[in-house]
Amino acid sequence: MPSRAAPTRIVVTGASAGIGRATVRELAAPGVRIGLIARGRAGLEAAAQDVRAGGGEALVLPCDVSDAEAVEAAAARFEAECGEIDCWINVAMCAVLAEVTETTAEEFRRVTEVTYLGAVHGFQAALRRMVPRDSGKVVQVGSALGYRGIPLQATYCASKHAVQGFVESLRTELEHRGSNVSLTIVQLPGLNTTQFTWVRARTKNKPQPVAPIYAPEVGARAIAWAAAHDRRELWVGLPTVYTILGNRMASWVADRYLARTAVSGQQTDEPLDPERPDYLFAPLDDERDHGSAGPFTDKAHGRSVQLAVATHRGAVAAGVAGLGAGLATALARR
Repeated sequence: MPSRAAPTRIVVTGASAGIGRATVRELAAPGVRIGLIARGRAGLEAAAQDVRAGGGEALVLPCDVSDAEAVEAAAARFEAECGEIDCWINVAMCAVLAEVTETTAEEFRRVTEVTYLGAVHGFQAALRRMVPRDSGKVVQVGSALGYRGIPLQATYCASKHAVQGFVESLRTELEHRGSNVSLTIVQLPGLNTTQFTWVRARTKNKPQPVAPIYAPEVGARAIAWAAAHDRRELWVGLPTVYTILGNRMASWVADRYLARTAVSGQQTDEPLDPERPDYLFAPLDDERDHGSAGPFTDKAHGRSVQLAVATHRGAVAAGVAGLGAGLATALARR
């Protein structure tokens, strides 16, 4: 798979917590400048410290990605202070965990504005700069749920489906132009992030990711790899593979299986406090940093064999070919 020079002028949305925060840590290195976009001030300042600890430089850019003008202003400020953006990474998202009949129109609108339109705003800010220069990389964080909807997550699944369609349309437009701007969407599985401690939920028990659960660092390594390689799409974790392929081959089977298992599978055994604060309209990391990991560290896988294979296709193919040649030689001798 063609690789490109590792980016050194990077903007990450959703950088203050969760997968965005883990990605910032993964990218931090001497000579790298990272623009950090999110709402929470404490989380952003802590992320900036992570960048500096890794030897890089950080620029805190507080804004809500649902505000297109604010995202454009953040991009302009980064280029004025840090140089031309060579990689933009869209991570920011929000969700409401509830059945459709229990979700308000205002909640659907808010999730759409952040998770879908926030990505669009990031793309547009990046493309205004990259297309005229005919260079640059955009990495979009997607999800297996951008292909397959599940119960309780209509707000998020619909937004990620919209992101998927947007990315496909944009890719064809860039190819039509003959543009050298590169685009990769990284499809992630369930991750142990802060998302599940502050998502708005109307469930009986506390929310949890769909098992098997992966550590946020697994997703961060995939995103960092995508930033330096020209891959159309990168699937992370075996659950992502069988969710996408299974839905293509037998969606009706997925319907029945998810209807039977996914409601309870997204909840722990601990009761949910209906009054707990959530992040939907205001950040929860404005005064206190929450880091990248959620409460399921003891259950989270720190590695993905599938990701290792996906990011080392050449080596795997060479190994398989070598094994085949060795077996053929041994059989011939016998």
